[in-house]
Amino acid sequence: MVSKLTTPSLSELRQRKSTKWREYDLDVLPLPVAEMDYPIAEPIIDAVSEMMKRSDTGYLGKFPELGQAFAGFAARRWKWKVEPESIRIATDVGVATIEILRTLGAPGDRVVVMPPVYPAFYNWTKEINFPIVEAPLTKLARDSKSDNHYGYRVDLAALEREFAAGAKFFVISNPHNPLGMIFSVDELQDMAALAKSYGVIILSDEIHAPLTYRGEVFTPFASVSDDARNQTITLTSASKSWNLAGMKCSIFFTENPELHEKLEPLVKGIRHRASLVGAVSHVVAFAECDSWLDSAIETIENSGEHLQKLVAAHWPQVSLSQPRNSYLSWIDFSKTQLGEDPAAQLLERARVALSSGIPFGSGGAHHARLNFATSAEILEEAVARIAPCL
Repeated sequence: MVSKLTTPSLSELRQRKSTKWREYDLDVLPLPVAEMDYPIAEPIIDAVSEMMKRSDTGYLGKFPELGQAFAGFAARRWKWKVEPESIRIATDVGVATIEILRTLGAPGDRVVVMPPVYPAFYNWTKEINFPIVEAPLTKLARDSKSDNHYGYRVDLAALEREFAAGAKFFVISNPHNPLGMIFSVDELQDMAALAKSYGVIILSDEIHAPLTYRGEVFTPFASVSDDARNQTITLTSASKSWNLAGMKCSIFFTENPELHEKLEPLVKGIRHRASLVGAVSHVVAFAECDSWLDSAIETIENSGEHLQKLVAAHWPQVSLSQPRNSYLSWIDFSKTQLGEDPAAQLLERARVALSSGIPFGSGGAHHARLNFATSAEILEEAVARIAPCL
């Protein structure tokens, strides 16, 4: 029996020490950072507590349990066969992305992204002097008759243009952050075929994948075709789906033997920068916490539906994305008077913190991202504060 998770009160949440709860003044409702307000799964708490009792907090070395746990999870949830031995450990998906690009490429190599997309992609590549080029998603008209409920579609022509111009890498958020978009098998196959044709390596960030809604089907990029299998490096973590970002652990792997071998030189160093406690918590998440995950998904879906109703009632000139994954809402404020950066205006005037849309790249102006993995009371208060500003 799946049951919804209960969110702690606002006063209890303010006792947390993560950046979400320390970044802003106490009168601000913080809804930007991609972490959930829900309690951690009990098996993870128990496993970490036992480590503390044993003083088992040394360095992380070889940890085959994590590959085995993820392979089991992938088989159960997605019917995807992953070889446990192929899985490598990193500090987080950001560190893994940076080190993979450094290992396989050189400064000046261009990286394609499909904005509006997770802003960290821009930060990671800038850090190592790999210039970003954009193949923006096409935004559909609000009155479009399309059955595409995300409001955006992949622009394959733009993607091919950048691949043909010499891009070396394609970094994709799959499922898409901030839209909660689950790409179809056909879309993934088409993107993989283009990457194969132009020799582009795909880095597929699948960190939100476990939070796919009931009745929806997530497809791992590497699983859709031989082209995808040969071109893709998968990166993921339990950090978003089980709220373990501070544990500092992630995994990456490829089914291409040549790419696997090329990544071998970075494996030992990148693993040692990850956390032993994080590795243990990830094993427990992937192996023992399916029921908690199901509860989190149901809770998130209900929270998202509640937000949609609140917005329809109190923000009639605003439109929201229709996510089918995770807990992020992409909000279009272009029909309001809030300007290019609504988040900045709302922080000052409503004392509600959202993620500015501008760092998400092309198409981000006049938009903001809201994290609705919180209580109904907090969402209601946020909507009520913002309504007079629209």
